[in-house]
Amino acid sequence: MKREPRLAHPTWMTKPPWTLALRLLGPGDIRATPSQLAAFRSYAQAGDPLADAVAQMIARMPGASGRRLFERALQNGIETLDDPPRELVELFAEVDTVPYWVNPDLLRSGARAVGRTGLLGLSMVMPCASLYGGYLASRANKTLLRTGDLDTMAPRRLAETASWWVDVTTPSGLDRFGAGFMNTLRVRVMHAQVRAAMNEREDWDRSAWDAPVNQVQLTGTLLLFSLVMMLGSRALGLRFSGPDRVAVFHLWRYVGHLMGVHPDLLPAQESDAWRLLWLEASTEFMPDEDSQRLGRSLMHAMAPLLLPPALKQSAFARHALTNYLMSYSRLILGKRNADFLGAPDDLRYQAAVGATAAVVFVLETARTLIPGATRLSERLGQRRRTTLIRRMTREQHADRTHSRQDARHITAPDPGTA
Repeated sequence: MKREPRLAHPTWMTKPPWTLALRLLGPGDIRATPSQLAAFRSYAQAGDPLADAVAQMIARMPGASGRRLFERALQNGIETLDDPPRELVELFAEVDTVPYWVNPDLLRSGARAVGRTGLLGLSMVMPCASLYGGYLASRANKTLLRTGDLDTMAPRRLAETASWWVDVTTPSGLDRFGAGFMNTLRVRVMHAQVRAAMNEREDWDRSAWDAPVNQVQLTGTLLLFSLVMMLGSRALGLRFSGPDRVAVFHLWRYVGHLMGVHPDLLPAQESDAWRLLWLEASTEFMPDEDSQRLGRSLMHAMAPLLLPPALKQSAFARHALTNYLMSYSRLILGKRNADFLGAPDDLRYQAAVGATAAVVFVLETARTLIPGATRLSERLGQRRRTTLIRRMTREQHADRTHSRQDARHITAPDPGTA
């Protein structure tokens, strides 16, 4: 059988720091063949039929009755409903059946490993690598710019996304009635509602932007919070053993299942995630002006959201924290991507990020050698990020149920005039 040649790396993967990351951390040649890329691209027209049906049910039923049925099934179990709608029966038949490959011990271990990242993970890696870097995927940005006001969306999205991320990476959060499980289902239905709204818009260019909130984009989201999150944490000096990484990717495989990611796109292990990242990089990471606009909005939102109340009005504190966080983004995304998104380029703050990584690496090395230090680090990390996320969601009046989509027909202004 003739072997199909592999495609060339996208340009940004041939530049630092990704050349170093591929050489030191990658699982070998992660490039795809043309037929593999074509198969992957076919999912850009696929949605999530089970969640789409529930979104249609909520829209069809009078008032808030559809949402109430969904919430009752979610919080108490589908069996507590008398004659539940078929759409709910089918969705919960899928999510209530735990896949054969799920290992509860690995879920708990993965959550503890992520929780150990503490404030570094919540205030630096998640917003500055996962969210900020995600804006390089220009097609997904078309939905974001059409679902809310650009000036207020960034802080609220950061608070709500961070809250969900903490929920799913908290031990027992993915138990059937855990916050991570339930909020992932709420996000899944919200995605379906947004997908329906975008499909009704006359300005949605399906030929250029693909289907809204499609399977390729859902997979990209999964990778931003799994592989990119791990890489960004390691760049800051945080250390993860081989078993840690196995557990983390197992956890995110289950999160992806609950999110409605197609089984063929669920990475079973870290090497799968690397190959999927390559496919995403080759087809989705094509930044444009919308990437710049969203990047600027998030950059200006981070410091006011993350700073403690006593420092929120300090111009110096906001300037310093913004430059520090964006210097970390440069470390992860590389000069070309950071320049395009408009991240400040200040060598002093870049040196500060380097010093932070060095100190964290020393402390992490000590943690691996001192008995009991890892469990202590896990408890402290979880406590600190829980405290911060509670303040963030309170300040932003975050909608953790995502039910605002029920009563809102999305008619955001044209992005060119927002």
